[in-house]
Amino acid sequence: MKHRVATARRAVIALLASLFAVLPQVAQAEVLLSFHSFNGSYFGGRYPHAFIVMEGTLDRTGETINESYGFSAKSTGPHVLFGPATHWIYPEEQEYIDTTNRHFTVSISDEMYDLIVYETSVWRDSYGKGYDLDNRNCLHFAGRIAEMVGLKVNYPWDLRRQPRQWLNHISILNPELGAEPIEG
Repeated sequence: MKHRVATARRAVIALLASLFAVLPQVAQAEVLLSFHSFNGSYFGGRYPHAFIVMEGTLDRTGETINESYGFSAKSTGPHVLFGPATHWIYPEEQEYIDTTNRHFTVSISDEMYDLIVYETSVWRDSYGKGYDLDNRNCLHFAGRIAEMVGLKVNYPWDLRRQPRQWLNHISILNPELGAEPIEG
């Protein structure tokens, strides 16, 4: 008798397991934070650049997220070479994002998403000329966000104007990301 009950139990478990395997899976809410670089196109007016992209679904509301943020000088030109310039935070267009290098992606909580949006507003709303080509540029913005999610970050002087190489460097500092270097 015990043998028949155990066999019947195993059959029911196997049947349930196969049913769950064919049922549609419930999507888990998740926001992904990606770090991108653009190699630059001096003829197209876009210089080398680093920025972030957040995509996914907030767990608490089910809201779909598709946002990107880059930190730069408000206007480009020779003045940027001679000291601080007026700054801004701007969203990247999807067609531009599609032409960039996605270096690595991490999953973030709803709370971290909120903190990143807040940090972005702090950078955007800071007073004065907040952009400095060597000391507070797109790398420093992306680096601050990387630090917020627990990544190791530093700014070697020789990489201060090289977003792709700098993000490759961050990948090496954080081997747990499993990110392959992006060649130029």
